[in-house]
Amino acid sequence: MGIDAIFDSRNWAPVPFHFWSLVFFVLGCMVGSFLNVCIYRMPLGLSVISPPSHCPHCRYSIPWYLNIPLVTWLWLRGQCRNCRAPISPRYFLVELLTGVTFLVCWLVFGPKSAFLALVYAGFLAGLIAATFIDFEHFIIPDEITIGGAVVGFLCSFILPALHGEPSLTGGMKQSVLGILMGAGLIYGILRLGKLMFGRQKLELPGNTRILFSETALHLPDKDIPYEELFYRQSDVIAIQAQTVELVDRCYRDVRVRLSPKRLLIGDEEFNPEEVPHLEAVSAEIVLPREAMGLGDVKFMAAIGAFLGWQAVVFSLVISSLIGSLVGVALIVMRRREWSSRLPYGPYIALAAVIWLFAGKRIVGLLFGPFDS
Repeated sequence: MGIDAIFDSRNWAPVPFHFWSLVFFVLGCMVGSFLNVCIYRMPLGLSVISPPSHCPHCRYSIPWYLNIPLVTWLWLRGQCRNCRAPISPRYFLVELLTGVTFLVCWLVFGPKSAFLALVYAGFLAGLIAATFIDFEHFIIPDEITIGGAVVGFLCSFILPALHGEPSLTGGMKQSVLGILMGAGLIYGILRLGKLMFGRQKLELPGNTRILFSETALHLPDKDIPYEELFYRQSDVIAIQAQTVELVDRCYRDVRVRLSPKRLLIGDEEFNPEEVPHLEAVSAEIVLPREAMGLGDVKFMAAIGAFLGWQAVVFSLVISSLIGSLVGVALIVMRRREWSSRLPYGPYIALAAVIWLFAGKRIVGLLFGPFDS
């Protein structure tokens, strides 16, 4: 039996429609349970397969009957059965959100194609994982972005209806255009923003210790990989340091400038690759600034692979609008400093969700009938 026959709506019709609604919700909750594993382990570089689910506090291996989505968290009142350490409400929220997402995809797209509903549900599951990881770690793993672009292309080949196309070649063409538009347009904006708004001064509490490791800049509230700071050879991190400590020497009241190829401490010049450890104390730091990171570029490419180039343009515009509204709201609430702590990826994800369920109608209302 071919895949078309498996997902033919006529083969699903003998079973009551809302039986499948329940199936999609339960499946979504199970996927949400796996997403929790991804959200916790991916940013740490851990395998999402091994070891099996366990308590992060006492390492208690969780048996299957204590790993039932939604039910277990409620039954144990958000605590580990073994050590009684609290289990974050995020685990319950992700499972519920993913279950509802799968259910909504079935209700909206199921009558047309069960396969279409399943693919869109999987796509939205990726957005959920990316959003929660980005909120917590300010990164979107390549497994989600690059992997998502590859999966989106393959799904477009198997199911061209993702792009409203009747033929395999049509689906592939729209997916490739989406990938190119997503990566190219956002990367162009990233570089333009770099030229126009290339520096950001951060005021720090007095005597703040700033650590430069081999791979990242470590501030008290976050770690920033150098690849997220240095896009050009001319990019510079600058500090007026009270003290600077290297492995073999110290400095006082000195200017520090770090670029990809050069480290200046006062009048002395070093090769950054030969300085594995540098620690400075300062009340401010000037960083190269990006409106977006490369993770957002790859993230938009993945969205384009699933939804096409029109979704990329729509998501760019709407995510900018959402970000502006959030910024204004934070200013009104006198929480302007929070805006620098909010990643851009969740805005892109929300805009993609809006496109999936209502984007074409919104465009049609504003600019006339939409022709994909």
